[in-house]
Amino acid sequence: MAPRPDLAAMLYPLGRALVQEVELPILRAHGLSMWGYGVLLGLEVSPVRTQAALATAIGADKTRIIPVLDELQERGLIERTTDPADRRARYLSLTPAGREVRDAAQAAIQAKEDLLLAVLPPADRRVFLRALEALHNLPVAELTEPD
Repeated sequence: MAPRPDLAAMLYPLGRALVQEVELPILRAHGLSMWGYGVLLGLEVSPVRTQAALATAIGADKTRIIPVLDELQERGLIERTTDPADRRARYLSLTPAGREVRDAAQAAIQAKEDLLLAVLPPADRRVFLRALEALHNLPVAELTEPD
């Protein structure tokens, strides 16, 4: 069997090209930064209790995400509400406008991705997406060998 390239060697250039050529132009058209989009996606399921919890969930630095949250709140895309049990804590949630912007950006991104995926036969496309999702959902600990 012929050797294959490493996974990172195959995925990294593809991921970089997708970000640069697909996602960033669409996000700019929707007035979003990559981190802003990440916040909107991170709040998709339910409100997150703290800004620190959201930062952890989306892989952002908790101190650097605050200006992103400020900007999204000023635009009316997210709300911060005080936790009645702990006035220092804030609940973060999407507003209807935030959900609308997130959904529009995601639909545009996925429409472009569908053009790329169209080079694969439909059965291969389904297997590729299922396999990629399974790998994406692996806990980081499973990516490393025990010491």
